[in-house]
Amino acid sequence: MTGYLILDYLLTLLHLLIVGFNLLGWIWPATRRAHFIVVVVTASCWLLLGIWYGIGYCPLTDWQWQLKEHLGEQGLPNSFIKYMVDKVSPVAVYSDTIDTLTAGGFAIAAFMSVYLNFFRKKKRK
Repeated sequence: MTGYLILDYLLTLLHLLIVGFNLLGWIWPATRRAHFIVVVVTASCWLLLGIWYGIGYCPLTDWQWQLKEHLGEQGLPNSFIKYMVDKVSPVAVYSDTIDTLTAGGFAIAAFMSVYLNFFRKKKRK
């Protein structure tokens, strides 16, 4: 059981790193190319895999929820972000609100990534 808990913590950390990088990775010039790749992979999971598994599907969430169910958690939301907001917020936030904020933040970050990687003129040194 301890190994499952450690794996759950590691998946939570990985999830948080990916979410953070999706939202902020476009800011630093050194991470912009990697950010674009991560954004494309995330969007592909949400939209392409979403054709079969439901829009917004995340394999990492799926694996982590399987692990959490094995550890005895029940009633898990569809979204990792909703799960984390529920953990830290003293007030209930509707899933639709979380999904809208998630999609909006992701859209802004994706736009910035495309703009900075492909349309912004590079400054000469």
